[in-house]
Amino acid sequence: MDIICHIDHTLLKQTATWQQIQEICEEAIKQKTASVCIPPSYVKKVSEFVKGKIAVCTVIGFPNGYHTTEVKVFETENAIKNGADEIDMVINLGWVKDGLFDLVEQEIKAIKKVCGNHILKVIVETCYLTKQEKEMLCKIVSRSGADFIKTSTGFGSGGATVEDIKLFSENISNGVKIKAAGGIKSVSDAEEFLKLGVERLGSSSLLGMITKK
Repeated sequence: MDIICHIDHTLLKQTATWQQIQEICEEAIKQKTASVCIPPSYVKKVSEFVKGKIAVCTVIGFPNGYHTTEVKVFETENAIKNGADEIDMVINLGWVKDGLFDLVEQEIKAIKKVCGNHILKVIVETCYLTKQEKEMLCKIVSRSGADFIKTSTGFGSGGATVEDIKLFSENISNGVKIKAAGGIKSVSDAEEFLKLGVERLGSSSLLGMITKK
């Protein structure tokens, strides 16, 4: 099973330096990962550095999701202008807890409108959600025009689980794909997620585990 082509090779630590960012870009290009996922402040520099050899992914409203929609839209516009190919946005979890699902959907649609043909992945941070909330968000993401539903930021209290991937698979529609992120601790974890239908794997360590085997 080819795992590497499904990996969004990621470095989103607050202390990430340009040298570290360059290193993961070089690794991603060499190993042919799906993308490199880096902080917004590095997008322009990374885009110039990789010269189209790898897709550049960045994060919006990260990691808490409680920025205003206007700020997230501006962040997205700015990231795309700077050369981002893919956008991973965090939803407003407070709105979910307040039952304001219409606002969540409107926000995703607003960001997708700005993304245009660029891939949009919607991070729902499953570790904070009830089963009913997860099911509702699958429906919302499916209606929104987004390309992916993503489990986690990797900054929450938990990451991707088999149970959540199965729930996503049963509740998404309209060609929405799944990205598992956070807590992928082994190659066998990754293989299991891919067998369950996951299209992308967000990880800072998975590529290293595979290439060091």
